[in-house]
Amino acid sequence: MLQQTTVPAVAAYFARFLKAWPTVRDLADASQDEVLTAWAGLGYYARARNLHAAAKRVANELGGRFPDTAEGLRMLPGVGEYTSGAIAAIAFNRREAAVDANAERVLARLFAVEEALPKAKPRLRELCRSLLPQKRAGDFAQALMDLGSSICTPKRPSCSRCPWSKDCEALKRGIQQELPRKAAKPARPLKRGAAFVAYDRSGALLLVRRAENGLLGGMMQPPLGPWSERFPTSKEALLQAPFRAAWTKRIGIVRHGFTHFELELEVYVAELSKRPSIGEFNAQWVRDLSSVALPTLMKKIIGHASNVQGDANLLAVTARRQASRPCSSTPSRRAR
Repeated sequence: MLQQTTVPAVAAYFARFLKAWPTVRDLADASQDEVLTAWAGLGYYARARNLHAAAKRVANELGGRFPDTAEGLRMLPGVGEYTSGAIAAIAFNRREAAVDANAERVLARLFAVEEALPKAKPRLRELCRSLLPQKRAGDFAQALMDLGSSICTPKRPSCSRCPWSKDCEALKRGIQQELPRKAAKPARPLKRGAAFVAYDRSGALLLVRRAENGLLGGMMQPPLGPWSERFPTSKEALLQAPFRAAWTKRIGIVRHGFTHFELELEVYVAELSKRPSIGEFNAQWVRDLSSVALPTLMKKIIGHASNVQGDANLLAVTARRQASRPCSSTPSRRAR
């Protein structure tokens, strides 16, 4: 969970995960839908799928025992160089280097490494290995991370409080705030498209499941059209819609940033008197949105369709929509 996410954002999720699945066997026995639903909002959903797959491997193939070496840990889905080193050092007291972003910053300054990240990562790991003590490697790993997070901070590091200040090459040269250098990030392209939010008479929302592999794999979403450099025209959007209906375009757009691109979506809404046949195997009508794995982007889309913002408001408005639906068979004027 802490890969690419801060401690304050993770803490509540971590507590809920431990309460739901206190052992690796419990997690292995959970369905992927349950895991993704509990993860929803943390982002980078491949981490959740890897966590679940790793639990299955440990529980079903390794007799419930985790590998206790960095090399063995890297055989688990989603466990890379840093995570394997951290677990091996902290959990099993192996003499392994654990180099996260905080440790990279400390090492780059301590040794005045001016090569830019991410190219400098292998060298920084080797430098960390050169500092490893013979004992208490786990304590050293945590101390190095804490040094970076609390003293050797990205901006205005507290060099006067640092136990390594006398040996810090960057401080001697007066370039500590310039390190570590980072390669310029390429501009993220902008993609555009359309989303389709359909409600039935009971207030249930049509959702479809994304493919297991790729972006937001296995998550639920309203039907989406293809993404390109421009928005579809109204005529094109109606052809992209999952079925014919009186689709109405909401004013404004939904914006969302992914790691490698920016996304803008126009949202079309339809209220139906009768559920259409859509021929979609992974489609379902959902009344309780808290029961499905909805990533942040999809919550934004549904919220925009309902003219609300925020998860709590979204769930409340959905509940009100359902409560206000008539029980008679009078068809909606807007539906076909």
